[in-house]
Amino acid sequence: MAEAKWYVVHTYSGYEDKVKSNIQKTIENNPHLAEQILEVRVPMQDVVEIKKGKQTIVKKKMFPGYVLLNMDMNDDTWYVVRNTRGVTGFVGPGSKPVPLTDSEIRALGIQMEGAAGEDGSKPANISIDFAEGDSVAIIAGVWENTVGVVQRIDMGKQTATINVEFFGRETPVEIGFAEVKKID
Repeated sequence: MAEAKWYVVHTYSGYEDKVKSNIQKTIENNPHLAEQILEVRVPMQDVVEIKKGKQTIVKKKMFPGYVLLNMDMNDDTWYVVRNTRGVTGFVGPGSKPVPLTDSEIRALGIQMEGAAGEDGSKPANISIDFAEGDSVAIIAGVWENTVGVVQRIDMGKQTATINVEFFGRETPVEIGFAEVKKID
C-alpha cells in the first residue's frame, strides 16, 4: 500500500456531512477500502454567536463545500470518492487530485503522528503578545505572509483563530501561537 495523504474534495453546498456519511457507509460495506480510505473529516470550529443578547458557542464548518480525506490514492479509491453522491470533484488541476502539503496540514490543525508529546500534550508556559481584535501577521505555514485579525484565542490548544482570505472570502483559520506575530 502506498502512503496515505490528505486530499480535499469539493461538494455541493450543504452536502458536506452527507458526503462524509456516504463515504463512511461505502467503507463499511467494502472492508478492503478501510485500509485505503483512513479518515473522512468535515473541519469544524467553535464560533461565538450573539442572539437576543445571549452569547452562545456553536460549531460551524471551517470550509463550507469541502471535505478532507486521508487516503491512499488509487483508481479504486478515486472512483469511490468521485462517484459519491454530492461530490463534484477533487481539488487539483483538471482531474488530477493534489494532496495537501505538510505545512497545509499543520495550518488546518490536523494532528500528525509525532507532532505533540506521547500523551498529546503541548509545550507549557507560552506567552503571547497579541489579543482578540489585534491585527497579526502569520509568519509560518501555508498562510505565511498573510495578515488577519485575531477573532479568538484558545490557551488550551495554544491556537488563535484568525480571519484570512481563502477561496475569495474571509475565512477563520486556526493558527498555532508560534506562527503568529503582532503587527505594531
